[in-house]
Amino acid sequence: MNSAQVDAYLRRLGAEHPAWPTVDVLRELQLRHLQTVPFENLSIHLGEEIVLEEKRLLDKVVGARRGGFCYELNGCFGALLAALGFEVTLLAARVYGEEGRLGIPYDHLALRVRTVDGGDWLADVGFGAHSHHPLAMQARGEQVDPGGTFRVVEAGADAAGVRGGHTGAEAADLDVLMGGKPQYRLEVRPRVLGDFVAGAWWHSTSPASHFTRSPVCSRVTEDGGRITLSGRSFTVTGPDGTREVRELGTDEEVLGVYRERFGVELDRVPVARKTG
Repeated sequence: MNSAQVDAYLRRLGAEHPAWPTVDVLRELQLRHLQTVPFENLSIHLGEEIVLEEKRLLDKVVGARRGGFCYELNGCFGALLAALGFEVTLLAARVYGEEGRLGIPYDHLALRVRTVDGGDWLADVGFGAHSHHPLAMQARGEQVDPGGTFRVVEAGADAAGVRGGHTGAEAADLDVLMGGKPQYRLEVRPRVLGDFVAGAWWHSTSPASHFTRSPVCSRVTEDGGRITLSGRSFTVTGPDGTREVRELGTDEEVLGVYRERFGVELDRVPVARKTG
């Protein structure tokens, strides 16, 4: 990522160019990203190709002012952080589903970020409703965040009875919990963006993927709440958890909400693709 691309990305986030890659800067950038760049799967339902290459991701997120799902958002955010001097590692995770079952390999992409003022941080701008700030990866106690109460713990055995083991002095697999409920199982071994191509393809095409079932677009609001457009249902969630749901009638209403509430300009309404 060159300096012009970095500057354009920071303008997209409404952020100044930081002097040093500190944890305070990381916290600010993650929150701004969550508030500015929506978590969305619209490309799947618009018939757009999803390409996990840095330039294509920048063209979409920065150039076209769109959002994306985890591979795109964290892939792009990781590139920005690395360009700003943070030490960034891409990590693979498997998401917990119904009855505690783990999803496919390369189910989710998250970031391990090391700052100049110490510590390793789990940064994630691509998991929908999750932590607003980075989580301390070495801490095993509760971490209170505007998005909820989180813990990062060593993972136990999976359904096959296999434990993640250790790499050196640390656990190879970690479970990330929100409100006591496991969200995803994180591998700490480094990955590259190309490793996630199969996971992105599966989530974009499989009828078993929740991403193929309905268009969704969501972001954190400035007051710490969240807005979400799922199909034609527009939900406003307050910071206290209260929810207001409104059904949108016309295509013009839907396109207006994408434009005015998410900053996403579309020329047609995404329609749920037929799979299976």
